Amino acid sequence: MLILNTKIDHAAQIDGELVLPFDLREKSRLRATLTNGQEVGVFTVRGTVLRHGDLMAGVDDDGSAAVIKIIAADEATYRVECTSPFALLRCAFHLGNRHTQAQVGDGFLRIRKDVVLREMLEGLGATVTEQLAAFEPESGAYGGGHHHNDGLLAPVPLRQKIHRPGDKPEPTN
Repeated sequence: MLILNTKIDHAAQIDGELVLPFDLREKSRLRATLTNGQEVGVFTVRGTVLRHGDLMAGVDDDGSAAVIKIIAADEATYRVECTSPFALLRCAFHLGNRHTQAQVGDGFLRIRKDVVLREMLEGLGATVTEQLAAFEPESGAYGGGHHHNDGLLAPVPLRQKIHRPGDKPEPTN
């Protein structure tokens, strides 16, 4: 089995394609099938999101190297459009307030199909169109590989104690 475990920027040759919906491109451990039928194992650092067009390198059981291109699969989505930038921004705010992943396009938002969200958006005056399309949501404020030197996602105030599962309890009086 081909094991893909290294994300690379460019390659002289692409040996295959792996078509995945967004929810599988978020996984750090995955068994999948290339478009040519070959099984692969995908192993990435936790928190890595594979994007459309990304290249993954790996090695097969026989030691041969391969480079695979990631393709975003079409999936059930809604395209959200409004008559003004303010109205679209308002829709984006309400989606964010519900922690909904959203793709931001030129004059539109794209979300996963969800009838409750559709009703909310239409209630805000948006035009919501069902589409079968690749879903590439924003990575979020701390996404895209942003890391501090201490491995934390955000700065911690100096006096704040961080409790980790392996910490011993502090003595009580």
